[in-house]
Formats: sequence, C-alpha cells, structure tokens
Amino acid sequence: MPDEMVIRHCAPTLASLKTGSLFSCPCETERELMAGIRSLNRRLCRKGLRFLPLRRRDGCCLVYVYRPERLARDLSAPQAQAILHGCGYPSGDTGACLRRLCERLSTSEAFPHEIGLFLGYPPEDVEGFIAQRTCAKCVGCWKVYGDVERAQRLFARYAHCTDIYLRKFAQGRDIERLTVAV
Repeated sequence: MPDEMVIRHCAPTLASLKTGSLFSCPCETERELMAGIRSLNRRLCRKGLRFLPLRRRDGCCLVYVYRPERLARDLSAPQAQAILHGCGYPSGDTGACLRRLCERLSTSEAFPHEIGLFLGYPPEDVEGFIAQRTCAKCVGCWKVYGDVERAQRLFARYAHCTDIYLRKFAQGRDIERLTVAV
C-alpha cells in the first residue's frame, strides 16, 4: 500500500484535522493486504493512528484510517449515540461499533449511511442524510444539512491540507514526519 495513496486520501486524518478517512486500494492477496496494514500500523500507531481493513471485494480493500481517541469521543456524543442505536450499534464500546460497521459493510453493496459518524462528519449532517437524502444545503466532502459555513470552511481546510501534504511528500518528507502525533 503506497504511502502516496494514504496521503492523497487521508491527509486531514494524518494531520489530526479529521477523525477518520476511507480509501480503496488494490490488493492481490489477503497476505499482501495485511502485511501493508501491519506495516502502516507499526509505523504510525505511536502517532495515534490506526489502519483497519473494513471490506475486501474484487481485488480491492476498503481501508479505514482513524484516530481511536477522537472516534470514541465522536461516537459518544448524544446525537451520534441516537443515530447508532437506530442502526443497531451497541452503546459505549468503540470496538463493538467498528465490528458492527464491518458487518454492515459486508452485507451490503452500499455504504451504511452512519459511516459518516466514523469519518468525523457532524451528526446533524449524518442524520439529515439518513432522513432526507435530497435537499442538502451544500455538497462537499459530505452532504450538508446543518451549518453550511462551518462545513465549507472544513472542506477548504481539508483540501488545503491535502495539497500541502502531497507537496511535502513530493519534496521528500516521509509519511511518519507528516503525521501529527496526538
């Protein structure tokens, strides 16, 4: 799993601006995939990051990159708890929530709508997407049903962060030095 791919898709999470990111990467074998994930976890876990394969299909794997402490905080918010409860998630156990997310991903072609909570999206936007699916106030990294100005500022920060990280990586800075320790 190339570092450039991780940086391109996960820079805001590497920079600790965002709770989590997803990306799809090609993988020939389970062994190759797990070797790449183990390597990234070894290199970046001391920076507060975790890499988790969520679903493998058709020679590709959906990889979740996240900050466990932030995820636990995000999922414990009352509005997030209500959404998760409505989707059959257990309360108060981040690991159990991740297992449930993997289960839901493995039984459906589509992404479960609550996945936005695992990516750090505002609960009101996740709830709006689940309830309405149309009538979004704006669209960027996610569909916005709540605070448009806040979301647009975040979209711009994420894009700027990704540009900077890709430029620094092209100049020779490695992923370990680019990743913010928390």
